[in-house]
Amino acid sequence: MDAIVAFFGGVSSLGVSVVMPIVLTILGVLFGAGFGKSLKAGLTVGIGFIGLNLVINQLMGTDLAGGVNAMVTRFSLSLSVMDVGWPAASAIAMGSIVGTIIIPLGLLVNVLMLLTNTTQTADVDIWNYWHFAFTGALVAIVTNNIAFGIAAAIINEVVVLIIGDLTAPLVEKSLGLPGVSIPHGFAGAYAPIAAAVNWIIDKIPGLNKIDINVRTMQKKFGVFGEPVLLGSIIGLLIGLLAGYGFLPSTAADGTTVPSVLSMAVYMGAVMVLIPKMAALLMEGLMPVSDAASNFIQKHFQNRGKIYIGLDSAVGTGHPVTLTMALILVPVSIFLAFILPGNKVVPLADLACIPYMLVLVTPIVHENGFRGLIVGIIVLAVGFYIATDLSPLITSAAANVNFDMGGAAAISSICDGANPLTWVITRAASFLGPIGLVVTGVVAVALAVWNRSRILKEAAELHAADASKANE
Repeated sequence: MDAIVAFFGGVSSLGVSVVMPIVLTILGVLFGAGFGKSLKAGLTVGIGFIGLNLVINQLMGTDLAGGVNAMVTRFSLSLSVMDVGWPAASAIAMGSIVGTIIIPLGLLVNVLMLLTNTTQTADVDIWNYWHFAFTGALVAIVTNNIAFGIAAAIINEVVVLIIGDLTAPLVEKSLGLPGVSIPHGFAGAYAPIAAAVNWIIDKIPGLNKIDINVRTMQKKFGVFGEPVLLGSIIGLLIGLLAGYGFLPSTAADGTTVPSVLSMAVYMGAVMVLIPKMAALLMEGLMPVSDAASNFIQKHFQNRGKIYIGLDSAVGTGHPVTLTMALILVPVSIFLAFILPGNKVVPLADLACIPYMLVLVTPIVHENGFRGLIVGIIVLAVGFYIATDLSPLITSAAANVNFDMGGAAAISSICDGANPLTWVITRAASFLGPIGLVVTGVVAVALAVWNRSRILKEAAELHAADASKANE
């Protein structure tokens, strides 16, 4: 067992840009796509992830975050809990005991669910199993029981896989990703909230008629509706709020302060480059996805549709998602400082806002107005969750000897603000084993219901195929 854990721990340490090419190459060969074609597809996906991370980390994680820091300093704003970002959160999660076994265990759970028809998603995004481990690590702390932490991680995975199944048809239609689902522990947690808000807006006269669509804006306003110009305008506003001048300057510590015009170009670049990197991901995924679909149809004729589960990064390139994300960056700063009781200042994870919205966009049918309402709600709730979980995250960091950079307390927008993580953790915290039993029963009930839905869908699919064959 130790050897297995060590092997998967070593694999996960390679990072998503290396792990995904390996996994997709193996899957492609198994599904009959051929080694050469599978290898090319896997490498293309890995390169897409590298490009995406370079763009997001530099343009949003560094340049945009610098503007936000300048805004915080300019308006003399201060909060006591530091947002250390998802890389820190993932390191804390995978450094825990739960994290050491989550990959082989998560794969086993996924295979069992596929065999029992309780999920349609083959989740190959093993790097992002850290989201499940994060929940498990927090539960292990509040219960002082590793077994309970492992159980919590499994509960989290089961729920997220089901959310991936339910949102997959919308992902296919809205994001143009046939055969793909997004069982992402961070993005998936906001899907139920988005669905609820969308349903409520549908019932409100007047509001239900408002539809702001970036694609429509582009047609109506011509070049001024282009995503690149929208991004540049938002960047210009952020630069002005940060107090940037129209020429670069030198700060007191000797660092270069960009101009407001630089910020405009940076954010315009976000709107152009991220979709191109996401398109590269899709290009690599299609051969494996097509091979998987053909394999399932040939060998599992009584099964319904099977989806390849991927990182939410594949959906970040949608123009509605990006536009909402850039608008919500200054909004999140505003919310952080006006919400009574919030202690978290959003910094490192501002770059994660697009990931938060990936499943929101298809659920609201690409309506930017509804997406912004959902975004404001989840951010507001998220700040309170991140504040509440901050002591546990700080303890988890101390347990794995994580360097907190002198901060007395830390948290994260990604996954510290995750509502699903919070529900599972606080159920265990308030009710102990009973809380885990309750959340476990809910997860099992969802799985049973999902199985019924999958079997019904499969029967309808095969009946339609039989009808076509007889025509």
